[in-house]
Amino acid sequence: MSKAISNTEALKILQTTSMVELLEIFKQASAVREEKFGDEISTCAIVNARSGNCPEDCAYCSQSCRSKAEIEKFQLLSAEEMFKQAQKAEAMGAKRYGIVTAGRAVNMSKDLDEICKAIKLINENTSIKVCASLGILNKESLQYLKDAGLDRYHHNLEASESFFPEICTTREFSAQLDTIRYCHEVGLSLCVGGIFGMGESLEQRVELLDNIRTAETTSVPINFLTPIDGTPLAGFNDLTPLDCLKITAAAKLMMPETSIRVCGGREFNLHEYQSWLFAAGVDSIMIGSYLTTSGRSVEDDIQMIKDGGLKVKELE
Repeated sequence: MSKAISNTEALKILQTTSMVELLEIFKQASAVREEKFGDEISTCAIVNARSGNCPEDCAYCSQSCRSKAEIEKFQLLSAEEMFKQAQKAEAMGAKRYGIVTAGRAVNMSKDLDEICKAIKLINENTSIKVCASLGILNKESLQYLKDAGLDRYHHNLEASESFFPEICTTREFSAQLDTIRYCHEVGLSLCVGGIFGMGESLEQRVELLDNIRTAETTSVPINFLTPIDGTPLAGFNDLTPLDCLKITAAAKLMMPETSIRVCGGREFNLHEYQSWLFAAGVDSIMIGSYLTTSGRSVEDDIQMIKDGGLKVKELE
């Protein structure tokens, strides 16, 4: 088992400018990935199950209350529609399917009942594993989801504790940690990550990775900011492709036993360097479209994995 690096060592990775040194770092991160996950790359997909009209004021989000982005807004999809989208995700090769809703929370309600109905339909009729991202939930709601057959709960911290107030003022960072604690208490697998490139310092990037590590998550979804017109962060871009690769390498070496999954923003920020993600410790990617932005073709992503001499993980 590889030993996890310290925050100080992770910061040195983010500060590295020498390509010779970076290639050695990527070699280490790739070796750690192979030690745990072999030559298989896993894939996941999500459905935007309820879009827009969110009361939260997250600066990056096109669905937030302070966003003027022109997006489609709709109430919760029916269980049958969520099931159909899961079938499509399975058909394109995704191993996990996430049900994602805009809003602060979907606690005990008709909407939660509908989501649980969808989870049961998906479990009974597909082999894909079901995840959900439904905001800040209480313990009762998380237990309800688990009893319905939910496999994993996704709950991003978004930004480090020290930078979070710059991004969101409508909820406390501690409320997010409470949801994570409740997931542990009811026995749900966890997917906890964040967004990089929103103006945070290198130290705050390491802080976020350490916040995530402390959450004892199974999977770390790493997102890179895609600046969306109409949001407070429109036009903002302070990430280079190498910055992104350094972040994933640091994440892998900080959390050697944890899945490092790259989701939104890789197309915008990495350009032709997307295939380098696997050399920098990434063992999983999100395929298909994101919430209100499009990804690239699934075929291109699958070919990218194969071109690197790697295999797409099969459904279990």
